[in-house]
Amino acid sequence: MQKLLLQAVISDQKALQWESSAIERQHVSIVEDDSVVVISGIRRCGKSTLLQAIRAKNKEQDYYLNFDDERLIHFKVEDFQMLLELFGERYGKQKTFYFDEIQNITGWERFVRRLHDYGNKVYITGSNASMLSRELGTHLTGRYQQVELYPFSFFEYLKLNNIESSALDHFNTDDKALLKASFNAYFKWGGFPAFLKSKHSEYLKSLYESVLYRDVMVRNGLTNEQELLELMFFVTSNTSKLISYNSLAKVIGVKNATTVKQYLGFLQDAYMLSLVPKYDASVKKQLLNPKKVYGIDLGLMRQISFQSSEDQGRLLENLVFLELKRQAKTVYYHHIKSECDFVIKEKNSITQAIQVCWTLYDDKTKQREVNGLLDAMTAYQIKEGLILTEDESDSLKIDDKTITVMPVWLWLLRGGEGMKNGE
Repeated sequence: MQKLLLQAVISDQKALQWESSAIERQHVSIVEDDSVVVISGIRRCGKSTLLQAIRAKNKEQDYYLNFDDERLIHFKVEDFQMLLELFGERYGKQKTFYFDEIQNITGWERFVRRLHDYGNKVYITGSNASMLSRELGTHLTGRYQQVELYPFSFFEYLKLNNIESSALDHFNTDDKALLKASFNAYFKWGGFPAFLKSKHSEYLKSLYESVLYRDVMVRNGLTNEQELLELMFFVTSNTSKLISYNSLAKVIGVKNATTVKQYLGFLQDAYMLSLVPKYDASVKKQLLNPKKVYGIDLGLMRQISFQSSEDQGRLLENLVFLELKRQAKTVYYHHIKSECDFVIKEKNSITQAIQVCWTLYDDKTKQREVNGLLDAMTAYQIKEGLILTEDESDSLKIDDKTITVMPVWLWLLRGGEGMKNGE
């Protein structure tokens, strides 16, 4: 790496600053101790903006570098020492570092470990879950805290559109109409910040190609583009459904199910997809049972998949899953006699059971959803359950169990909490 070129990059990137209009992120908690802070998530979900917001609040702000700059393509691990010296020459001695997309540099974790060992505070971002966890686990065990960032939540979407939800009364007809219209738009467009400002479908297409080619194919040395495209098209078109590696192998014409398993692993590492296992006390059975698949963002999924009006309930379920992940919940699905969409594990026990459906208007649908929820509540001895719908409210008392029916948009506004007492 040429010293003059690195100096130019540092100088140019000095102008990258936090915008005061940026949305404060929900469900993001950073403990200000001496640990390395790792902000991870899919490309363009707001990691860099969050890093700049942290930087803006700190007294020391100058030791910053974004490694997603094409001029740093030849940057090697041995160039970190030169970077350290250039920082010191330009800004004087500081002990706070900010590195964007640092996983682009092989061996980065050793440098970060050295900085930490010498009493420096380090903030980094990255868009590959496996690579970050593997390298951090090897060299920084017990020395880092990880913050996973997702595209905007509904609450953040309202903030972006200057709608102060706390000032609105969902019982008021006009306020409810505004919230419901906002939710309908959010349900359609998803939560990628830049896309919500432009609404240009080419943005999502570009994002999808960037993740697929740079973060999945190039990073993992893959060459069969068609297999990956067909796999992504199929699983995003079948969100919230059960999948198995063998069945997917047949769909995309791959001989070995292990190849599909690897592909899905790479897509999960890039935060494109999540696989949810069936809850079982046996870890072996969890691994062997079919998984449910969810995408990272509804707007992106609508861009790359086939969807029909019949899929609305499954997309709603995907939306609820993403909110649970924002809250860092440990999520499974349940199936003994009947299926329950989500059961939440806290410590060593299941504490919540949630069903999601578009409407309970049809008696058969209502019976199916209630039966699945009751099956989970009985299995884990839970007294209160939740059914989330597009826009229905109710309370059902069945034996000694209480089931609350609530609109998803209201549940989202309440941070994923059920009905409050008296409502």
